[in-house]
Parts: sequence; structure tokens; C-alpha cells
Amino acid sequence: MRHLGLWGICLALGACQSGPDVWADLVVLHANVITVDSTRPRAEAFAVLADKFIAVGSTSQIRRWVGESTKVIDAEGRTITPGFIDAHMHPRPTYPEASPLATVDLRPASVASMADLIDALAAKAVLVREGQWIRGVRYEDTKLGRHPTRADLDLASDRHPIYITHSSGHLGVANSFVLSAAGITRDTPDPPGGAFDRADDGAPNGVCRELACRVLRQAVTETPITSQDEVGGIQRTLRQFATTGITTVVDAGGSPEKLRLFRAAVGPGSPVRVVMMVLSEHLDEFQAGGLGADFGDSWLKVGPIKAHHGNSLSGRTAWLFEPYDMVNPATGERDYYGIPPDQTQSELDSLIFTIHEAGFQVGVHSNGDREITMLLDAFEKALARLPRSDHRHRIEHASVVSPAILQRVKELELVLVLHSYVYEHGDKMEAFGADRWSMMHTNRLALDMGIPVAGNSDYGVSAAIPMLRIQGLVTRTSAEGKVYGPEQRISPEEAIRVWTMGSAYSVFEEDIKGSLTVGRFADVTVLSLDIMTVAEEEIPDTEVVYTIVGGEVVYRRGGQ
Repeated sequence: MRHLGLWGICLALGACQSGPDVWADLVVLHANVITVDSTRPRAEAFAVLADKFIAVGSTSQIRRWVGESTKVIDAEGRTITPGFIDAHMHPRPTYPEASPLATVDLRPASVASMADLIDALAAKAVLVREGQWIRGVRYEDTKLGRHPTRADLDLASDRHPIYITHSSGHLGVANSFVLSAAGITRDTPDPPGGAFDRADDGAPNGVCRELACRVLRQAVTETPITSQDEVGGIQRTLRQFATTGITTVVDAGGSPEKLRLFRAAVGPGSPVRVVMMVLSEHLDEFQAGGLGADFGDSWLKVGPIKAHHGNSLSGRTAWLFEPYDMVNPATGERDYYGIPPDQTQSELDSLIFTIHEAGFQVGVHSNGDREITMLLDAFEKALARLPRSDHRHRIEHASVVSPAILQRVKELELVLVLHSYVYEHGDKMEAFGADRWSMMHTNRLALDMGIPVAGNSDYGVSAAIPMLRIQGLVTRTSAEGKVYGPEQRISPEEAIRVWTMGSAYSVFEEDIKGSLTVGRFADVTVLSLDIMTVAEEEIPDTEVVYTIVGGEVVYRRGGQ
């Protein structure tokens, strides 16, 4: 508790003169500091007292804060940015690969063929008791040549329920065990907002899209898991995020159970801070429990209420005004517009107004231009009925837009949480047609129009690696080396701002995070390279040397 009497004075002055009894807890010297603070864009050093910056400036200026107990880090010229804030992701517990609780990694780096996918699932079956779930994640149909089917998964095991999730998170595949448990037959109709893929004879082939997947995922009782396992699993996940320079994550869809998990796992000393978006179906439950928009503290707080209206870009189910540049497998014609949302305009209007009236920020998943237009109509009606300044309602993803849509976004004072996953999913954009690419993930145009933009990975849709995400914003280049929509490139400096101050603004935290500014939390990332000056293709090669949260080093490269 030392120094607290001087703390308010220091904040009032922006910095204060050190004295014999006043020393910083942490000082970092000889750095290339990108502050993301327009009043001081660059600095060489900073000092931290308790968990906040008390001084930012030159190395000579900051040395005076060094006392006998001060921890000093010589950055040796390395680049330092504010800690990265991932404004939309889906963190889940992770477990050691050999654990029966672990999901099977089906990304192309691990699974290069359909035979590899089957072998990986079969190997997991050896570790899991019969009748209990085997789950795999992030398979890529474009890399495998097609979607797996129930027949493929049956080869891995017909004595376990098996469900694997596409990299988009909006498609999946189940084996015959699951389809039988769910009662899905050739006579089962597609649910509203979803679809079961079918063989030529009409029998379901195991592939599900959008809301149809929910039926399969819930077909078998979940494998028992202890609270201790879950807490340890989410802490393992957060530690991994810290290794990539992330200091705050926004969980894009939580529940009361998820909040309880975070409350057990996150607090002082955690490697990452958490903002949890609450799924709209839990709004009444949260309010009944006395939880409002101001619930939480600097480590864990409730953020926007998360709603869904529309489908997936990488899953190619987003609803569009004009057809995709692909053949509709159901008709054999080029007449595929995606899957319509499962709610009408009036239902959407009611949902948005209910959340808005309750005083919460709203964040709505919406990808296709046809979906987004409905959403804009709902926002417009809610704000006309109950005007509210600085609401910062968000559109999550907003993947396919138009200049007219962006103009309405600006007029309604919305925040865009745009994708930056061209590296992993650029090849999925092919289905939308080259004439659309310049209006997909419109970071450049949105920033030019003065629309707030937040950075995010949408983990596990793409990797929670800010350097890879920033490279996507700067180059718009896929893993295959193809550029999609170069018109929407932004500069490295703009990308850093999007991933720091932009994300902080998106959850009302720009006064406490997002820049190296006196009085804000000392959350920073120390990088091995200066991404402002290195060749664009080298940005992903940049390593995180230190991650610091609240003035505490939570990650060191190599454990040094």
C-alpha cells in the first residue's frame, strides 16, 4: 500500500518528482515505445507504480524513478506497444493433448488429408470411454478437398459420439452414433436458420449448417468434468494468450456458468484480463441475479449483450442480396444466397430494443449485407424510440457491406468489430466473387469514414496471434499468397491502434487501457521487431519478448 498518498497527486500532475521515499515498482528503459497516445506518440521509457503508469518519457527522465526496490528492465531498443486487446473471441478450457477432455486439433498443420483426420479421431477414441464424446475442431474443407461425412467419422469409431467443428464454427459433422441419438433421418426437416446436408437419396450425410448443428451437439449427455479441471483449463488458455502479447480478451458469448468459471479463474495476478459478453438468451437470468452493465472490476467485467442475426462468412452461409459465385448444391444452379436468419424483422426489432432499453451495450453477430441491413433497421428503430448517447452498439464481423451500409453505421454511431483473418480464410472469400472483395472486411474505408473499429481474432475461427492478425490487416494476403481486397489495407500504425485503443473503446475502456498514458493500467507488449519498419511479410515473424499486465511480467520468451 506504499505510495498511495502520492498516487492521486501523480495522476493529477501527469507525473511527479521522485523523492527519497517515492520509487517506481517497475521501470522499463531504452525502448522504442509506440504509445498510441496522440499527445506523445513515441517514448523511450516508462515507470509503473502499483499497476498503473506514473511516467512516460525519455530514458533519462525515467531513471529518476529507480530506487533500491525498483525492478528495471532494459528493453535494449525493442519495440513496445500497449497490450493487445482481442475484442471478439471464444476462449474455452484447453487440456493436455493426452487428456480425454482435450479436443482433437484438425487444423491443416495437424491434418493434411482425410485419412489423417480419421486417424487423429481414432487415436482419441483409444483414450475415451465408449459412449463419451470425441470432439475435433477447426477442420478446413477447402484444404481437405471436401467436408468429412458421417461415413468418414464412423471409420474412426462407431462406439463413441463424434462431432467435429469446421474452422468457421458455423458448420460441423457428426457420426452415425450422434445422428441416431438425435433422431435425424431422411424425413427430418431442416430447422429454421439451419440445414442438414444430404446424400443423393435424401439421407443426412452428417454435415450440419448453422442452427442444425445445435441439435447434434446436444444429442448426447456431456462428459462429466470437475470444476477444478475447468478452472485449470481456462487458466491454461489465458496463459497461452499472454504468450502472443494479448493482455485483455473479450469473450463473445458467455453464460452464468461461464461467468462462474471466470470468477474462479481470473483475478489479481492473472496473465490476461477478461470482458465477458453475455448471450442474449441469458439476459433475464443476469438481471434477475442483480447483474447490470456495471458489474465487475479491472480483471473481469460484464461487457455487451451478445445477440445473433445471420450466419458465417468462412462457412459460406451468410445471407446476401446477390448470389454467391458458386453453384448451389441443392439446385445445381448459381442461385445460392446463403441461409436466412432464424428471426423475422419484428423479432429482431424486439430483441434489440429489449437489450437497448435495459441499458446495455449490444453486440450483434452479422456477416452478410442482407443480414446487416435488417440489423441496421432494428438499431435505427431502437434509437428513434429511445435515444441514447454514446451507446456504442457493435456489429460483430460485418463482413460483406456497401458504402451505403457503412454510411448508416456512421450515422447510427455504431462500432465495427471487423474480421482480420484473411491469412487463414482468404480462400473462403473465393465463393463470394472477386467483385465483392473490395467491400469485405472494410477496415480502410471504415477508418477513413471515422467509424470506430476494434481488432479481434474471433478465436477459434482464427489464431489469437495479434502479429498474424495485424499482418492480415496490413497486407490482406492469404496463406496461399493471394491478395484479397487490397483497397482495404491499413498501415501497421493503424493496425496497432485498432488492436489497442480501438478495442478498448469498443468496451468503454479507453480511459483505462489501450495506450501508454499516465494513469492507465500498465499493460504492455514487448516485441522482438519493430513492426512499423520491418518488411510486411516479416510481421508474423515478430516474437513477443515480454507481456506485462498491471506492471507484472506475466510472460517472458524462453522463460528468461
